[in-house]
Amino acid sequence: MGAAKEGWIYSMGVAAEEQKRGRQFRPIHNLISTASVGAVNRGRLLQALYDMGPSSRADLARFTGVSRGTIGGIVQPLLDQRILVEGEVVQPNQAGGKPPTKLWFSKDAKPICAVLLMHDHVRTCLVSLDGEIYAQNSAAFSKELTDPREAFTIISGCVERAITSVDLPILGIGVAIAGMINTDAGSIVAINLASFFNGFPIGAELEKRFDVPVCVDQDARALLVGDRWFGKGRGRRNFAVVYTGEVLGVALYLDGHLYRGAAGAGGEIGHTTVQLNGRACKCGRRGCWETIATLAWLRDEARERGLPQPASMDSRRLIVLADQRVAEAADLLQQYAFNISVGLANLQQLMAPNYIILHGDVAQGGERMIDLIDESFRKLILDRPDDEVVLALGDSEDVAALRGAAGLVLSELLNFPL
Repeated sequence: MGAAKEGWIYSMGVAAEEQKRGRQFRPIHNLISTASVGAVNRGRLLQALYDMGPSSRADLARFTGVSRGTIGGIVQPLLDQRILVEGEVVQPNQAGGKPPTKLWFSKDAKPICAVLLMHDHVRTCLVSLDGEIYAQNSAAFSKELTDPREAFTIISGCVERAITSVDLPILGIGVAIAGMINTDAGSIVAINLASFFNGFPIGAELEKRFDVPVCVDQDARALLVGDRWFGKGRGRRNFAVVYTGEVLGVALYLDGHLYRGAAGAGGEIGHTTVQLNGRACKCGRRGCWETIATLAWLRDEARERGLPQPASMDSRRLIVLADQRVAEAADLLQQYAFNISVGLANLQQLMAPNYIILHGDVAQGGERMIDLIDESFRKLILDRPDDEVVLALGDSEDVAALRGAAGLVLSELLNFPL
């Protein structure tokens, strides 16, 4: 069966399923044109490879439900381009014949430069197609910095050092930013803790400076892409990623697709209202989730309660103080966990991702922190006996975000199904 025919059958299957669910079916949104079916199938195959790990052509054919001939037609150009390589030999079965080999991403393929931009520093690295991170660089922004052009000089310097550390050209640059992003324009809408960046066209500037494709997105969505390919989101069709720390962010992977909202406006969960007439937020409103569940709130509370070194308080330090029975520490830890659980419960009640991966400060607090959050979270969500909901700890947020930033570029260049 040809690739175009398989793409058509897949699309009609989607249509039938939509009709079963009682939804209005609009064919124009589901049919795949002959011109694009090859790219779509290539993206699905590469995603399957990430989900399964090194696999033979036969494994991929079974997993994707197509013929080995179709897999071969997709794989061969990727081998010719050195995106994939053949490696470990699979033991032959009793029927004999030539033993198959496993396919995986080539270490000789062009890497991607990943950029993680925070309000006070930038990190860059190179990421191979199999997820290896190397050539890391970082630079801090001074507290007196107010010129976005000066900041861009620092950012581009870090990118330059990463790129020139190897002889290979790069595929592109992926940028994950802790702020509000216009993904259509590749520009920064707002970084509340670094307002001088507001409106800066970072994507266009990097593309002009390095003459390679550039993809820009919110850091939480980059975390999700990193988890989808390399972390606890592998193989899942529905899950959410939540980042906690100086700010709050969320990203959603729904029915096999990354949800961005119009021009990337989705994910601003930190500015959902949880307290009517609550504390003033940096966004100009009152009662946002960020006003009760970020490190700024935690440090203000630590100062008011007389805890030691409040300016550097975080989940990890607070747990240590609570275990040492320092006065007020255990109560503050319980309150902080509850405040975080409020926003998570709202997310679950609205979107029902059922699997939520937590990064940032919560992840630094480890199992103790997530257990406290989970206890409050269960009391706030509706009880559905047949509907399991899991809160999971993510990996180091910087590593996942950098891999995800690279993944943004791959999704554009190789038509990955995000």
